[in-house]
Amino acid sequence: MAEYANIIVDISHEKLDKTFQYRIPERLKAVLKEGMLVSVPFGSRRMRGYVMELTDVPEYEVDKIKEILDIVEKGVAIESQMIALAAWIRKNYGGTMNHALKTVLPVREKKKKLEQKTVRLLLAPEEAEKKLAEYKRKHSVARARLLEALIAQGELDYRVITHKLNVTGTVIRALETSGVAAVDSRQKYRNPVEHFKQNGYHKILNEEQKKVVSEILGDYDAGIRKTYLLKGVTGSGKTEVYMELIDHVRRQGRQAIVLIPEIALTYQTVMRFYNRFGDRVSIMNSRLSPGERYDQRLRAENGEIDIMIGPRSALFTPFPNLGLIIIDEEHETSYKSDTVPRYHARETAIMRAKMSGGSVVLGSATPSVDSYYKAECGEYRLLELKHRVMEKPLPVCEIIDLREELRRGNRSILSDRLAEQLEDRLKKHQQAMLFINRRGLAGFVSCRACGHVIKCPHCDVSLSQHKDGRLVCHYCGYEEAMPPSCPSCSSNYIGGFKAGTQKIEEIVKKRFPQARVLRMDLDTTKSKEGHQQILSAFANQEADILIGTQMIVKGHDFPNVTLVGILAADMSLYVSDFHGPERTFELLTQAAGRAGRGEIPGNVVIQTYTPDHYSITAASRQDYEAFYRQEMEYRKMLYYPPVWNLLVVFFASEDERSAFAAAAASMKKIEEKRASGKEKLVPVGPSDASIAKISDVYKKVIYIKAEKYSVLVELKDVLEEFMRDNRAFLNVTVQFDFNPVNSF
Repeated sequence: MAEYANIIVDISHEKLDKTFQYRIPERLKAVLKEGMLVSVPFGSRRMRGYVMELTDVPEYEVDKIKEILDIVEKGVAIESQMIALAAWIRKNYGGTMNHALKTVLPVREKKKKLEQKTVRLLLAPEEAEKKLAEYKRKHSVARARLLEALIAQGELDYRVITHKLNVTGTVIRALETSGVAAVDSRQKYRNPVEHFKQNGYHKILNEEQKKVVSEILGDYDAGIRKTYLLKGVTGSGKTEVYMELIDHVRRQGRQAIVLIPEIALTYQTVMRFYNRFGDRVSIMNSRLSPGERYDQRLRAENGEIDIMIGPRSALFTPFPNLGLIIIDEEHETSYKSDTVPRYHARETAIMRAKMSGGSVVLGSATPSVDSYYKAECGEYRLLELKHRVMEKPLPVCEIIDLREELRRGNRSILSDRLAEQLEDRLKKHQQAMLFINRRGLAGFVSCRACGHVIKCPHCDVSLSQHKDGRLVCHYCGYEEAMPPSCPSCSSNYIGGFKAGTQKIEEIVKKRFPQARVLRMDLDTTKSKEGHQQILSAFANQEADILIGTQMIVKGHDFPNVTLVGILAADMSLYVSDFHGPERTFELLTQAAGRAGRGEIPGNVVIQTYTPDHYSITAASRQDYEAFYRQEMEYRKMLYYPPVWNLLVVFFASEDERSAFAAAAASMKKIEEKRASGKEKLVPVGPSDASIAKISDVYKKVIYIKAEKYSVLVELKDVLEEFMRDNRAFLNVTVQFDFNPVNSF
């Protein structure tokens, strides 16, 4: 049994970003657990704190370590669980305890409560009529008007009385004082889905769906908790499976969290769940106001909702009896946090489910290579939906070689085949989607005479050209005007590669003037309801063609879409990231899956300069296994995840020499570990990060490959302690990214 407990005291206090060690009294050793709320002596005061870690190692002189006073019996169980989860995140992903706590308990400050006040008649009908006659006799016009309305309605909203009846608060208080009426007040929650209308749920599962549901629920009812990987082709009805599982869990008095990859999916996904479960559903995302987010957490804590839907942050909904976590489109990179702590929602969800006694379902048509590998190794249980609902056929895919188009003299963004198909769909009054994985009017601006690229003076990245002529850095916000000539050689041959969504919109409108065109990207969805308005308009067939970035290809279901055009299939293929082929396969398969989901079969046109690449040919056939086998050969050869594990260590400083010195010194510590020969390690570096400077801060990196994840966690602890104790590196910050999902 552990002798000591590391405790964090007063978690709401910004300056207390550390744990304090206390001795565990004999009477508590058998019962004390991580996450428990305890009472401890703190200076001259008695304070509460949460147990972060149990240990046998004293951190300072044993006789100076104070003793825990007691366990706080009425501690909030869900908050204890979330604190324990924060400790796990801190240990496995790095960062400070404060970072982890702010992640799992994001709303610490209280928001003003909304009150709903009503005025209720207290008198019996006869007494009320007598009182009304008295008011009229005394010419108490306002009192008479209010009492007359109360006799008719029995109870009225306070705002209706003051705004519609023009009765003041003084008059209401007068009736209250005289015992004629009572003012009732109750808390009103800000509810982001209260404007939805429930249309009912009438779908019946097919045999394949029923089989998946019965396998998961068979385990669940037997008390077996697992992580399931549900691999279902696009249009196979994964959402119906999710809802059936949630319904079962709800009937047992437990709650469910449904994670979706980004805000673009919220409206359509929530409507499906709302039609079945009504106001027991809510949402959590970054577009809610702080007050709305605060209220959704309160509703969850108070048992007023059973299902929370949202992106990564919804994972930390404080449900007291969580029974199921579903991660839809589990392959999505947005499930990995890009800020400290760089946690992955998938692993964190599995840990949260373990703490709450729940199950996890990961769903995707294109599972991440990591998840499929774990299913092959038996860590997850693989379940499959191999057919579309109603046995609808998968779309017919054509691969168009853009090099051949160029040889024939077609310099347009649209291949002849895609233009021909678009013309056909417009004549038939069917809809089409055009997908490009790029934002804005143009990418980088360069000189065709000398090759000079205009870069941000503060960051090691090219500036992007926007429609108004501005050149903008998307990392630090720096702006400058488009130069009339090349700053390097004075040539006039300077410009951008115009292949963004705005440019495509212009080309399509010019080529098909009769078409109604909508564009969906980061620029057109800035408003709170931006996604919903565009998707609703397209669903209502108010447009013929929807052009967009990757947010249009994930999870949406438009029955009248019979054509999907992929304009730059290989744009994500050769990025400086080993995930390039995986991302390309996922995007193409997801995009192709938007076609032919209704009664009419669909077509997909994939435009590419590399038509023979395995990720593109496999995506055109929706052949996940073929892609996975080829991709794993490369991963094994290069010791990349999921075969081995990868840790990227970032060193950042405004002084480049300090950043490099810290990285070099850390590399020596890693080499010492490697020299011990106990564990398999492959360190690389130090070197510049892929973007070596952002906002005048220099970044150096070290890459470490290891067979065991636990070895990388140990190295993280060693490097954190080394950097903390070395005063020469006080101006250098160190951050960690375990098994990164994006380029580094």
